[in-house]
Amino acid sequence: MKTLYWKDNHLFILDQTKLPAKVTYFECETYQDVIHTIKTLMVRGAPAIGVAAAFGMALAELVGEDLEKVAEEIKAARPTAVNLFWAVDRILEVKSAGRSALDEALLMFDEDIQTNKALGRNGAQVIDDGDTILTHCNAGALACVDYGTALGVIRAAVEECKNISVVCDETRPVCQGARLSVFEMQEEGIPVKLIVDSAAGRLMQEGKIDKVIVGADRVAQGGVANKIGSLMVALAAKRFNVPFYVAAPKSTFDEDISIFDVEIEERDPNEVLYYGECRVAPEGTEVENPAFDIVPSDLITGIITEDGILDPI
Repeated sequence: MKTLYWKDNHLFILDQTKLPAKVTYFECETYQDVIHTIKTLMVRGAPAIGVAAAFGMALAELVGEDLEKVAEEIKAARPTAVNLFWAVDRILEVKSAGRSALDEALLMFDEDIQTNKALGRNGAQVIDDGDTILTHCNAGALACVDYGTALGVIRAAVEECKNISVVCDETRPVCQGARLSVFEMQEEGIPVKLIVDSAAGRLMQEGKIDKVIVGADRVAQGGVANKIGSLMVALAAKRFNVPFYVAAPKSTFDEDISIFDVEIEERDPNEVLYYGECRVAPEGTEVENPAFDIVPSDLITGIITEDGILDPI
């Protein structure tokens, strides 16, 4: 199942808001369509957002849009994921050198798969036969072009014939863990259990978790930004001596800034006020709904990349 693909000068994006109930693709004819898919979480996960953004620039190129202007619009779609900025800036660089935005986007598509496979092989080194791995949100094939980062490490370990199992936090409020990570693991035939977010500490306290592996939307000085709830998982892991790894490609690194200066996206309050179509809080309830947490470096055991396992920056 492809997260996105290019055909007949249009970009087709798997609508992840419909998973796991329905597999359907949204056809992007314009760069504005791509922005819509990013804002509405049809496409999500830092690497996938980056590649989608590159194809958005390619769509704009095909109709002669001002790419500098388009770049600013695309960057504003989701401010925390650095891959979005990295991809758009890379397209601008190749255009200034007289090369095609579409050719570069297609190259980035292929690079993402190879990068994730290299990352997975490196990360598999930290997984022992018999391990139970806890993951939060979805950093799998659905968060990338294919294979995945955190779940890519798990895939690579299984390919090495390691007998492992996975525990997925549901990841409120949009439930990417329940809807997407569990879906991916079931599709691969990898043993998986689902827990509510607040049960993660309990399982670590009971010795039921051997390692935690999560993805990242940005790696910067002092820590990483990842899906809301990651900080609580990292704190529990530290308390109960469970190694906490972050799996992220080098395109997610933003080493020139402090992680504490990164803008944290605030999402629609209705994501919290409703579960599906059912309202779960009284009228008039005030909501704070940050999309991401900051996990400080001192809580991170190592950062798994395509170049090896690195110390936190």
